[in-house]
Amino acid sequence: MLIFGSPWYRDWVDDANRGLLLETLAWPAWFIDGDVPLRDLLAASLKAILLIVFTFGFITLMAGSQLSRARGGVSSFLVGWAAFIFAAALAALITAAIYTDPGPGGAVVIATGGSTYGLIVGWIVGLASMAGRRP
Repeated sequence: MLIFGSPWYRDWVDDANRGLLLETLAWPAWFIDGDVPLRDLLAASLKAILLIVFTFGFITLMAGSQLSRARGGVSSFLVGWAAFIFAAALAALITAAIYTDPGPGGAVVIATGGSTYGLIVGWIVGLASMAGRRP
């Protein structure tokens, strides 16, 4: 998130059609811009922080599934991937309340963007969970 959410990466992606993966990687963007209201700057930064915190929390809470009979590579991969999808959607949903004008259905649209990010990028967290040490 430090690299792919940075302003220079967002500008590079927005300049041309870079493909679905590269554009999706820029979702939890943090930026510093004088033209954007302070609430929006705070929401964008908080969204990235909450994504990391919620991912850690969900993976920790799902550790019970890793201790059952279903533990293994595929189970670890799916737990990590699902935890990232849920974390991204929840972080987006919570920060939608901070934005200046999300609109009546804006929170759901913002959460949809988070779940899309989790679905496309979450396999990286899934692979990291699969490679982690097992008891």
